[in-house]
Amino acid sequence: MATTVVSKSYNKKATPIIQYTTELSTASFTPLQKELLDATLSKAHLPGSIRNAPFAWFTKDKLFNTGMLGAPEVLEMGKSMINLNQSKKVLDIGTFTGASALAWAIELPKDGKVISMDVDHTQLEKVGLPVINKAPELKTKIDFRLGSAVDTLKSLIANGESGSFGFAFIDADKENYPNYYELCLQLLCPGGVIMVDNALWGGSVVEPVEESSKAIDKLNRIASADSRVHNTLLNVGDGVHLIVKKH
Repeated sequence: MATTVVSKSYNKKATPIIQYTTELSTASFTPLQKELLDATLSKAHLPGSIRNAPFAWFTKDKLFNTGMLGAPEVLEMGKSMINLNQSKKVLDIGTFTGASALAWAIELPKDGKVISMDVDHTQLEKVGLPVINKAPELKTKIDFRLGSAVDTLKSLIANGESGSFGFAFIDADKENYPNYYELCLQLLCPGGVIMVDNALWGGSVVEPVEESSKAIDKLNRIASADSRVHNTLLNVGDGVHLIVKKH
């Protein structure tokens, strides 16, 4: 019997059933996305603060953490949500190398816009932009913003953009997940979709001990009890909480 069924597909611990479902779910993963995925896994260096995350794993000379990079199966799911509700404006919380922002830009129309937020652009500049810049028609759709995502979201609300976004992807510091959720919900239009990545956090949300697990569990329970939304918590990648704002 498998000891775990919570894993992103590129994790070396992924089970055959995860590999199977991913293979059949990522046919629309583009060559540029694959190039950025490979570049991230081979070149990106991660901050020491995540070395003790519940599912960090090592290659011969490098630390990776599956919470920092959206899994292909999750990104393709997000592209489907954007297509489903015909989003033109997207919130991307947690840039890292830009893999998620790139995915959303691929699916958006020519006049679409992704606002991608992170407190550190080191890996974006080192790993992501050399790939993303190969597709200027996609790059022009992405507004990379450096700084606090909470502050950026609040500034969008202050600028009168509440109710104007069709899709939001949350994949940043876990302690702020409940804050991101509330701010994104305000910015979403009715029928808008929030996808919360790492919603199972390696399975640690079942009996949360460390602060990240507690924060994710808190967000999961908030969304489950929120009368403003429909929610489904899915075992896809490291867990995806799919949340739809009611009309």
